[in-house]
Amino acid sequence: MSDVLICGAARTPFGRSERSGREHAIAAATAALADAGIPWSRVGAAFGGSDAAGLADTLVADLGLTGLPFVNVKNGCATGGSALVSAVNAIRGGMADVVLVVGFDKHPRGAFDPRPADWGLDDAYGRDGLMVTTQFFGMKIQRYAHDFGITPRTLALVAEKAYRNGSRTPEAWRRKEIGADEILASGMVNDPLTRFMFCSPGEGAAALVLCSSSVPTRDAVVLRSAVVRTRRRGSFEVFSPVLAAGEPTSVSRDAAAAAFEAAGLGPSDVDVVQLQDTESGAEVMHLAECGFCEDGEQEKLIASGVTEIGGTLPVNTDGGCIANGEPIGASGLRQVYEVVQQLRLRAGVRQVPGEPRIGFTHVYGAPGVSACTVLAR
Repeated sequence: MSDVLICGAARTPFGRSERSGREHAIAAATAALADAGIPWSRVGAAFGGSDAAGLADTLVADLGLTGLPFVNVKNGCATGGSALVSAVNAIRGGMADVVLVVGFDKHPRGAFDPRPADWGLDDAYGRDGLMVTTQFFGMKIQRYAHDFGITPRTLALVAEKAYRNGSRTPEAWRRKEIGADEILASGMVNDPLTRFMFCSPGEGAAALVLCSSSVPTRDAVVLRSAVVRTRRRGSFEVFSPVLAAGEPTSVSRDAAAAAFEAAGLGPSDVDVVQLQDTESGAEVMHLAECGFCEDGEQEKLIASGVTEIGGTLPVNTDGGCIANGEPIGASGLRQVYEVVQQLRLRAGVRQVPGEPRIGFTHVYGAPGVSACTVLAR
């Protein structure tokens, strides 16, 4: 199977601004094309989407009316990852040899406000407060912490690292360092998660230019694999109101394992990692679910600095969702952008030492969907 290359990558600043979601998308797409050194007229197909900021295919009104196929993708937090999988398949299937992928969003202030009916749930599920995502995340990490000995201080250390890395990332939303003690004292939201342990809905865009190995490129990164998976029976996920008896399953475990198998690599080969960290507990659990440690080993790994930029397994070097916020359509592609920068040795003050060669990204979202990639130099 021929290689698929990432030859251009870009993002916009995340947070809040006067820009529309579409304006973010156009800026990211234009910058990614410039990074690749490829004009829009050379792009043979495009895939992209957002959760709340409009239709990606309408971007052609600003990028150029070339008549190319532009497919809208909407798959929750896996929107970017799903668009990326579509682009890979387009190249491998011969549809085009140069493909643009773009994800963008602009969310209003406050928590996400999903409707039970949109997720196949009875209205009573919402009336009982179970559509509040912070409650789900609190319940999930509380159970995990009980079973595997994860302490609140470890959750605070995850967030402390996120804000420290965010302070080194020019495009991040939260760029002020916050210490673990302040994070622990920031006010309980859903036990054991405090206010500063969560990310916030925001705005921004990220874009990638993919091409086949037959296209001349400069400073390209190989996309070894890109996969999307949905939950199997027995999983405990956002807006999944039943935890079935028997051996539990995990969509993140499934997606990560499939990505590594397709890449012909394993977790021990990875030099830099991006994990979904909607809140601190998510990063802790996803470390194990994606195969980077055993359940319960996170306490020691995090305390010893293994997941820091200078550690042996740097995680969320740009500050992750906690520092960047989460514009849903852009979040997964923001992760890939960061790993591309790390593998190109372009990450500046947050650059992982030792010339990393293999990177991994993971995104997770409702109602139990995960997208993972493996990248290489």
